[in-house]
This record gives sequence, structure tokens and C-alpha cells, in this order.
Amino acid sequence: MSSDLASRASQSKDISRNKKKLDGKGQFWLVFRYIALSILFVIAALPIYIMVINSVKGITGVNQSAAFVPPTSLNFGAWGPTWEILREPMFRTLVFVLQSSIISAIIGSINGYVFAKWRFKGSTIIFTTFLFGMFIPYQAIMIPLTQFNRWAGIGGTIYVLVFAHVIYGIPICTLIFRNYYQAIPNELIEAARVDGAGMVRIFRTIILPLSIPGFVVVLIWQFTSAWNDFLFAIFLTGGSPKLSVATTALNFITGSGNQVYYGNNMTASLIVSIPTLLVYMFLGRYFLRGLLSGSLKG
Repeated sequence: MSSDLASRASQSKDISRNKKKLDGKGQFWLVFRYIALSILFVIAALPIYIMVINSVKGITGVNQSAAFVPPTSLNFGAWGPTWEILREPMFRTLVFVLQSSIISAIIGSINGYVFAKWRFKGSTIIFTTFLFGMFIPYQAIMIPLTQFNRWAGIGGTIYVLVFAHVIYGIPICTLIFRNYYQAIPNELIEAARVDGAGMVRIFRTIILPLSIPGFVVVLIWQFTSAWNDFLFAIFLTGGSPKLSVATTALNFITGSGNQVYYGNNMTASLIVSIPTLLVYMFLGRYFLRGLLSGSLKG
């Protein structure tokens, strides 16, 4: 056993000797990468830092000249009133976001399955049409969408947002699932067809159990997109307080007269951003795994 340890030690020494040392150019680019990453980290973390430190300065303890200065003492006086305003809109947002995310994910998985494994004449043209929907700006469909909502009888309800995000979520969900399903070997589908399984049974018994990474990606994407949306929320609801969601509720936290209560604004912004922060903190690695799992064919 001692001889094995000695041989391993000698091998590690040989490996360390054989490691190529970085020359001046290599060291420069290494330092440059670390500096660039540090700058990007500061840029990304700075808004969160400002929101956090100013949310614990109280309602009137925040001013522009000391926005970057940490508080001398913690004051959570702005959290209670702000939460009372945001509680109902955030619950309403969670309800419509979950509905739109789940519905668009299910429709996208079915579309992706058909385009990836059951191609038919003209499927490429139809798939291209689906992708074209991702590039249509929101502003271009506002009036037709409002007219359709009135015709469908869902105007003045939260379902106008559910419908809008489902429609805009279908193209990207279809693309993600189609690329993901293309990585599944066709031999599985052929074997199931030989055994007499049809299109629906193959999808239910073979494809769906393998789709968990794809669903994670799509649900996270749709959740973030719908939660952070402001244009649909303010336009389709007409700015009504009864239909306000998380992003539009921030408009009602502005103070009165010429006085702006930055403590309330910072606290509200932090509270509204917490759900998406938690999603990426705890599910971010699954999001990356799901994206990469369909990038290569096995």
C-alpha cells in the first residue's frame, strides 16, 4: 500500500512539473477576465444592493445624496405599509402567472413533439410561422387583442393577461421543446410504433417522462417573463386598481404631492423582485441543465 501511495505522489509531482506555465500574454488575459467578471458582477449586484440598504432606512430616511450609504440602524417601517399595498396584487400576479406558464408549456410541448417526431408536409413552413410570432412587438397587437378580449367576454378580468402571455409564450415554448425532443433517439419512437403505440400513447408514456428538464426551462422562462411584464399589464387592465398586478401596483406607491417616499419605492421594488430572484437562486442550475440537455443529440 505504501508503494501505491509513493507512486501516486510521484505521478502528481510529474503532472505538476509538466503543467505549462502561463506566459506574459496568458497572465494578462487571465487578469483581464477576472477584472471583467468583477465589473459585471458589480453592475449586476448594484441595483440589488441599493434596494436592500434603502429598504431598511424607513419611509422618510432615504435621500438621493445618501442612496449608496448603508444605514446606521435598521428601520423596517416601510415594509408593513408597502406589503399591505402589494399583498393582493402579488397574489393576483402569482395566480395568472402560474396559469399562463402551465398552459403555454403544455401547448408548447405538444407542438414541439409534433414538429420534432411527426413531421408532415408543410410542417417546416408552419414551424417557421410559429417562430415568427416571437418577433412581433407587443405594441402591434394591442388593439386587436383588446377587441378580441371584449368579443370573448374576458375583458375586465385577469384572464386577459393569461390569454396574452399564453399566446406570446407558445412560440418560444414550441422552439425549446422542439429542439429538446430532437435529441431523443428516433429508435424509441420506432420501437413504440412497432409495438402498436399511437401518437398520443407515445407522447404520454415515452416523451412526457423524458420532458422534465424541458418543462423546467419553459416554466422558469414563462414565469419570469409574465411576472416582470408591465406593458400588457398596464394596457390590458386599463390601470384599474382592482386588476393591478405586481408591476402595475408599483405605480400606486409614489407618495403624495411633491414628496416622493423613496423608502417605500425601494421596499416595493425589492418585494416584487423577490419571487424571480428565488426562482433563479434555487432553480437556476436546473434551467441551465435543461437548456444544455437538448443542445446535443445523444
